[in-house]
Amino acid sequence: MKNRFLPVSKEDMKERKIEQLDFVYVTGDAYVDHPSFGHAIIGRLLESRGYTVGMIPQPDWKTKESVMALGRPRLGFLVSGGNMDSMVNHYSVSKKHRQKDSYTPGGEMGRRPDYAVVVYCNLIRQAYKDVPIIAGGIEASLRRLSHYDYWSDSVKRSVLMDCGADLISYGMGEHSIVEIADALQAGIAVKDITFVNGTCYKTKRPEEIYDAVFLPDYEQVRSEKQIYAESFAVQYRNTDPFSGKRLAEPYGTVYVVQNPPAKPLTQQEMDDVYALPYCRTWHPMYDAAGGIPAISEVKFSLVSNRGCFGGCNFCALTMHQGRIVQTRSHASILAEARQMTEDPEFKGYIHDVGGPTANFRHPSCEKQLTKGVCQNRQCLFPKPCPNLNADHRDYVELLRSLRKLPKVKKVFIRSGIRFDYLLADPSDVFFRELVKYHVSGQLKVAPEHVSNRVLAMMGKPEHAVYMKFSERYKKMNEACGQNQFLVPYLMSSHPGCTMEDAVELACFLRDLGYMPEQVQDFYPTPATVSTCMYYTGLDPRTMQPVYVEKNPHRKALQRALIQYRRPENYELVQEALRIAGRTDLIGFGPECLIRPRQFAGNGRGWTGTQKPSGSYKKAASGRSSHNGGRIAGADHRRGETHSGQGNRPTSGKKKTIRNVHKKK
Repeated sequence: MKNRFLPVSKEDMKERKIEQLDFVYVTGDAYVDHPSFGHAIIGRLLESRGYTVGMIPQPDWKTKESVMALGRPRLGFLVSGGNMDSMVNHYSVSKKHRQKDSYTPGGEMGRRPDYAVVVYCNLIRQAYKDVPIIAGGIEASLRRLSHYDYWSDSVKRSVLMDCGADLISYGMGEHSIVEIADALQAGIAVKDITFVNGTCYKTKRPEEIYDAVFLPDYEQVRSEKQIYAESFAVQYRNTDPFSGKRLAEPYGTVYVVQNPPAKPLTQQEMDDVYALPYCRTWHPMYDAAGGIPAISEVKFSLVSNRGCFGGCNFCALTMHQGRIVQTRSHASILAEARQMTEDPEFKGYIHDVGGPTANFRHPSCEKQLTKGVCQNRQCLFPKPCPNLNADHRDYVELLRSLRKLPKVKKVFIRSGIRFDYLLADPSDVFFRELVKYHVSGQLKVAPEHVSNRVLAMMGKPEHAVYMKFSERYKKMNEACGQNQFLVPYLMSSHPGCTMEDAVELACFLRDLGYMPEQVQDFYPTPATVSTCMYYTGLDPRTMQPVYVEKNPHRKALQRALIQYRRPENYELVQEALRIAGRTDLIGFGPECLIRPRQFAGNGRGWTGTQKPSGSYKKAASGRSSHNGGRIAGADHRRGETHSGQGNRPTSGKKKTIRNVHKKK
């Protein structure tokens, strides 16, 4: 029997003989019934427990009638801003409106409001004064306590204080939403559901908050940056489901209480989630608009894990999914892959097998599943922990099984490899098979920068680790008879990055003979360590001062240095070099980044079409000692990227590294 979508109209309810739904799910995304979309997982999970669930995707936020389309639910409303924070969805890092929303029919922008969770919850509260409202998803999860909001440049209250919801289900939510549903079904008033892990609630009775760590009052956090950093540090140390404490944040006479995180899913529970009867595509009501663009990235990809112990400071995974890696069984993943191969659009290529980090297939050490992760230590930073279990054997066996499936021509890995973890594995079997079978011409890795002091602020390994990896990648390609490229993701303007550090990165790229087609600019999104640094100028791990570049023009200078060979960047690069005291890099020598203005040609810098000389000539020949010449242009990843005009080879000119890789 063909799977059916959850009800989206009264007609659907009538067809299924549903007089009143148990839950109505309001979401900022279009309705896509696929396990890569949070609303699909939660809706199907509740359905599997016997509850009826209807969907109201992207309601008109200007009228309360839009959230009344399915009537009053028996147990409550569920609200999510969507798979992305609505502000990240709407605005670039320069706070300019984006032109496309991949989670909306036809990619149309403007179908959800700013701060969608607050708007939707208040809309529901206007329509129904006493129906329970449970907010969830990434937006509510990362804004569950006071947080710096980049777009308003202010410290905002917990979303629970502004949205009118009764509870927040934070994190991935499978455990907590079922507990909430069962409690409501049992007749427990929503105001009394204060005992569910993975939730936040409000109370005016501090004496009833037991075994909690009390955070500073919101007014203190809002007015004093050091107190904000100290409060954030406490929150960050309590993200583990085994060791995390209950937290209480005062707002005058009201307290927002964050219960400890929910326990991670067992492998069987995770298998069960992915075995639910998804339709695996968008609702047919979107066919006329051309469907939902976001599905293209995940339709033929497989999620094998969630959680990440990588600990990058600019990433919010620790606050949302947690650091304990959870995995699906081989049988579960293979079953989904077989189902995938029956899709008429499947061409034989599995686009990805991974998660937040592709090559994490088990917790970083054995103690985590009983005692949790370390509060004041990271698994990989600054060096791999002695207790780290760096072992890819399970992942290798999974990939081998997928390659053997009928109709499968190739299995790619696109979600990112943690190269320091790969190097920590004493066996090279995974490395060899990765290069031989799973790279689609270029491997994406994330060194992010070359300055060790910037990398320390990012929570990334030292630059020497990346150089070791790139050299081993070159040798492994040669051993496997391959000629594949590395795509290094690079970030500008991260807290701690000075103009001198940006110049250091530009010089590194000069020696490689490589210019990224796009540059990722640091984006201060809610609930990351790096965002705390950006706002406070303090490292919450140490409370030491951190240099932060906030001036838009100087941020543009850092971006321009990474793409110093673009003619349109000449003046910015020249200014940056003067600020950094590196005018020695303006001239004719092999170490120079740009020529003097009067020799730049038509008022522009060196374009890469002239004959290279000196050390650059060696790099341009495709035999740089750093990367073996195997470098390709970067593409979009989390955060913001900036690109100029495409690289156009000059007619009749000798090919250079700049245009050879454009075809990639």
